[in-house]
Amino acid sequence: MTILVTGSAGHLGEAILRTLRARGMAARGIDLKPSAFTDATGSIVHAGFVRAQMKDVTSVLHTATLHKPHVATHSKRDFIDTNVTGTLNLLEAAVAAGVRSFVFTSTTSAFGSMLKPDTGGAAVWVTEELPSVPKNIYGTTKLMAENLCELFFREHRLPVIVLRTSRFFPEDDDDPVARASYVLDNAQANELLYRRLDIEDAVTAHLLASKKAGEIGFARYIVSATSPFTQRHLAALPRDAAGVVRKLYPECDSLYARRGWRLFDEIDRVYVNDRARRELGWQPRFDFAHVLNSLRAERDFRSELARQVGAKGYHDAVFDDGPYPVAS
Repeated sequence: MTILVTGSAGHLGEAILRTLRARGMAARGIDLKPSAFTDATGSIVHAGFVRAQMKDVTSVLHTATLHKPHVATHSKRDFIDTNVTGTLNLLEAAVAAGVRSFVFTSTTSAFGSMLKPDTGGAAVWVTEELPSVPKNIYGTTKLMAENLCELFFREHRLPVIVLRTSRFFPEDDDDPVARASYVLDNAQANELLYRRLDIEDAVTAHLLASKKAGEIGFARYIVSATSPFTQRHLAALPRDAAGVVRKLYPECDSLYARRGWRLFDEIDRVYVNDRARRELGWQPRFDFAHVLNSLRAERDFRSELARQVGAKGYHDAVFDDGPYPVAS
């Protein structure tokens, strides 16, 4: 009765394994990189390595991936090899081993171009029904892998849950304007209003998805912090996001002023997690109200798990113009 976690040296993989081990659950971590949470070092691109890791596995949590920060440093073939072929290898091995549940970590980047409103338009209300129009190889390959997951449910009845996670990385934003305008804590606190996820909440969503997969069969869920916004706020958010937030949280300005923080002037989208909360029974704890409570108490708004995992970066190299290069 072992849980296989891919990407065990990454942010989410480590966080999941920390949690499973703390609960005394049997878990095996695999990754290209050795780490304290990696039991077997190897690539999911190699089908033989993947098959060897499926012994006694009852559930797979597949977090391994090339990420958006790799778009400028890795080829499209690299993305296909890891994100598509690697996922295919895991799905085939899972079916052969009689695995009972498979959870695939996807991304809200799969929505791609649909996340930006028309010029002068309202913010986008992002639910699972929004069409997917990926705008780079990262989003494209994650969507391809999602579709493979659905295919394996239809053809082999392998229970698969796809979780489209919003950003939970602790590193600086790749946008130099954003980095220059807001200190890291300020920006990430603001993002919990509409597009961020604490890693502890990401872990609980994955574990619930693994538990519920057998009864659900196949489904996609948006996994992001619960937003305070409703559809009636969408028209105002691109023009006066700060004003909307102040009406919802009158104490926000004074709490932010103590830190020298500022609210975002514009918000272009709102990730809606209603379906994940309803169908998975997921109860995310870390939202903007939690941020304000933390500011009142003068404590870090991040979870203890997020602080334990820390920042890892995405590249071995150090770049002069940001945390990672941006594709032109």
